[in-house]
Amino acid sequence: QVQLVESGGGSVQPGGSLRLSCVVSGRTKSSYIMAWFRQAPGKEREFVAHVTWGSCSTAYAEYVKGRFTISRDNAKNTVYLQMNSLKSEDTAVYYCATRRAGVIAYDYWGQGTQVIVSS
Repeated sequence: QVQLVESGGGSVQPGGSLRLSCVVSGRTKSSYIMAWFRQAPGKEREFVAHVTWGSCSTAYAEYVKGRFTISRDNAKNTVYLQMNSLKSEDTAVYYCATRRAGVIAYDYWGQGTQVIVSS
């Protein structure tokens, strides 16, 4: 049984920082991909970043590159998203998701955590 539980969302002013956490159970083998997506009101869900559990290789969407950092802690079975220099357009519900390497579709999702960037 795979479970993903996000936390760390909240309200922050533009230019501020937040760190999101995703505790993972049932899927921590090296071949799995862990990712963060986000969905703003009235918009489609979009990719933010991913990390390979084993190799720790990462990839980012252009609109967060240089501001967000994805990482994972094997000992804690946790994936993080450090978000710096936040902008109002980063306001969204952020979701943690996972898929097998070589498979396109993400098959497990967390419940989401709200991030609001506003002055």
